[in-house]
Amino acid sequence: MKNAITTEGVTGLSEAEAAERLLLDGYNELPSSKQRGIFSLAFGIVREPMFLLLVACGAVYLVLGDVQEALMLLGFVFFVMGLTLYEERKTENALEALRDLSSPRAQVVRDGAERRIAGREVVRGDILVVSEGDRIPADARLLSCLNLSVDESLLTGESVPVRKSDDAEEGKEVCPGGDDLPFIFSGTMVVQGQGIARVIATGVQTEIGKIGTVLQTVEPEETLLQKETDRWVRTLAAFGLSLCVLVVIYYSLSRGDWLHGLLAGVTLAMATLPEELPVVLAIFLAMGAWRISKKQVLTRRMPAIETLGSATVLCVDKTGTLTMNRMSVSKLFAGGELLDVSSVSRNSMPEEFHELLEFSILASQLDPFDPMEKAIKETGDDYLTETEHLHKDWELVHEYALSKELLSISRVWKSSEAEHYTIAAKGAPEAIIGLCQYDESAKAELFTHITEMADQGLRVLGVARAFFQQPVLPNAQGDFVFEFLGLIGLADPVRSTVPSAIAECYTAGIRVVMITGDFPGTARNIARQIGLKKAEVSLSGPELQGMTDRELQERINDVNVFARVVPEQKLRLVNAFKSNGEIVAMTGDGVNDAPALKAASIGIAMGGRGTDVARESASLVLLDDDFSSIVQAVRLGRRIFDNIRKAIAYIFAIHVPIAGLSLLPVLFHWPLLLLPAHIAFLQLIIDPTCSIVFEAEGEEADVMKRPPRNSREPLFCRKTVALSLIQGVIVLAVLLGVFLFARSRGADEQEVRALTFTTLMISNLGLILTNRSWSSTSAVALRSANKALLPVVAGAILFMGIVLYIPFFVTLFRFSALHLPDLLLCLSAGLGSVVWFEGLKRFGVFRLFGKNE
Repeated sequence: MKNAITTEGVTGLSEAEAAERLLLDGYNELPSSKQRGIFSLAFGIVREPMFLLLVACGAVYLVLGDVQEALMLLGFVFFVMGLTLYEERKTENALEALRDLSSPRAQVVRDGAERRIAGREVVRGDILVVSEGDRIPADARLLSCLNLSVDESLLTGESVPVRKSDDAEEGKEVCPGGDDLPFIFSGTMVVQGQGIARVIATGVQTEIGKIGTVLQTVEPEETLLQKETDRWVRTLAAFGLSLCVLVVIYYSLSRGDWLHGLLAGVTLAMATLPEELPVVLAIFLAMGAWRISKKQVLTRRMPAIETLGSATVLCVDKTGTLTMNRMSVSKLFAGGELLDVSSVSRNSMPEEFHELLEFSILASQLDPFDPMEKAIKETGDDYLTETEHLHKDWELVHEYALSKELLSISRVWKSSEAEHYTIAAKGAPEAIIGLCQYDESAKAELFTHITEMADQGLRVLGVARAFFQQPVLPNAQGDFVFEFLGLIGLADPVRSTVPSAIAECYTAGIRVVMITGDFPGTARNIARQIGLKKAEVSLSGPELQGMTDRELQERINDVNVFARVVPEQKLRLVNAFKSNGEIVAMTGDGVNDAPALKAASIGIAMGGRGTDVARESASLVLLDDDFSSIVQAVRLGRRIFDNIRKAIAYIFAIHVPIAGLSLLPVLFHWPLLLLPAHIAFLQLIIDPTCSIVFEAEGEEADVMKRPPRNSREPLFCRKTVALSLIQGVIVLAVLLGVFLFARSRGADEQEVRALTFTTLMISNLGLILTNRSWSSTSAVALRSANKALLPVVAGAILFMGIVLYIPFFVTLFRFSALHLPDLLLCLSAGLGSVVWFEGLKRFGVFRLFGKNE
């Protein structure tokens, strides 16, 4: 039999050696085809419709001989190009940061100690420690392994896992596929067992690097919001271009001037083209994912950001998510006696408990990683150091692994002083009792003690021992004759942030469900501590197993605590909740959790203790394994959706008066009020507003005091579009009033244009301020910080002053200078065009961002 693996005595590389090799070979990663450089971004911009329209207008002005106008538009072209490049680079940098965060982790031995590092930092010569569920970060040769099987289908196309061996002779060809080879390869997945290996190739030198496969973990997939936005953009673009053609024809036929007709048509196209919509979505989702990562939650799939605000049920693991995952041995039960460990000093633990601790240590890893085994080892070091119950000189012969059929682990030891094997077993109490073959009355008596310990919130393990004389060990641990030694009760304190986070979920209309493998008593005790509703009612895995899907759907409406649940049953729970119309967020960390994580509306993997399989199946990765981080992500998800809707509302509202001022003069044979330069000038304010100002907007005061958003509710819902259009129409009506008033007092074309355009600019600033919140007034909203708002507003006022009072620009924009009464007229009219909306907000007539529709 092969010995179990251990890193004891393995030193690995030093940090200095690793740094030197990293500098020599580069990061352990493959070049990404999705990274976009500055020239790639620029090439994308020159193909944008707004860019092409500005160039077309400049060409028309050149034909007309108006070089100054053409040069000004060219200046706008480069300014808009620079602004767009800034926004695109900001988005790309946010996505790149997420890719770095989502790099697979690797367990390595350096300077004699195990540590977890980013997979991209693995170098040649590193000692890897791999176990079930790990994604292998580099090509490596095995030094030792135990029951190791690897899925190499990524490289070979074969779905059947291959068995690995460390006994193969030197000189074997390094290639994937085939059993009993000593090599493991980057990108493949450990499906069983564990191993220690030395890295022989990284990055492009690996087998997967030679094939040239490009892997990325943060995928810019098209979300439902983006699909909805694309439909609107296509519809509005088709409408705008059709209107543009009609205006060109109408103007040309009615006025006999084709070139100016073309200018009027292109101006209208620029006014109606909703080119900001896709930019808003791309920036908001990328920056949103970056903001969420700052709350210790990594976004692996962008649609999860949309879904977060719709989540109605959070299904969470107990251990490590609701609790600290810092175990300590609290109670011991042996020989019919229950011992509180904290009540005895190091040298005064009764002898009958020594064997229980002795065999629980023998049933654990030599160098434990699991928090329970760490706690057992620490307790043994504290209480058994000066006794004969620690056996560092014994040889580990074999290990019988935990399985879903038998929730116990047995380890076989050989002492040089004895002829027989000594077997130590620990695991779920019912599994250990089953191995000891107790009769029903003895089982019932033991379960009384188990329930008593579980009701105190303790995680309970059973411990047993056996002796075996035969030279050949049996195939299964059930073939030994075990003797029951006792029970170990481990305490795991609740995270201090959890009770308040649970309360916040309830305020936000989100139901919280706890799923655990612990006993019902343990689960209920923790549920009471964290303030879970219906904490006294629980459903166990065996009970769940006996239910039909229909029965389960009905039963889960009244249960928030699920105990003794195995990972495979999580999928049934997810499907039952979804069948009841719930939007389910589910946490998981193991290989067997992957199906439930994929099936959930939002799969959330554990970043600290989770396997790579779970992380790759999930939409989100919880970097600190803390439940309160999930709640913070939900809060941010709601904020992001709110802000997208605010930006969309502003875009619709501001485009109505711009389009109106471009179209109505053509229809009524008025002088053209807006020229291409004016539209381009407005874009300098509109673009950063909708993509930067609204993205940086803080959350609404009631963001976590309202029920989850209906997942079927569209972004462009009737209420949003209708109120935005009403805003725009009222602004347009005010502008027409200013226009007609100016004409009635005999103002010339330049003065009328200056008055109307200045009023439009002030109305635009008013729309920015009023759309920051649809539930509180602008005066209240101004008290909340928005670092992007002041630069945009100040820049707009500065530019407005330049074009109104510097003679060169006054001539270029075809304005005339305005006097103080004119400015007061523009200011009162511009602010008056939005003040009605502030009045309605004050009386709470609508609270769009706080209600489902």
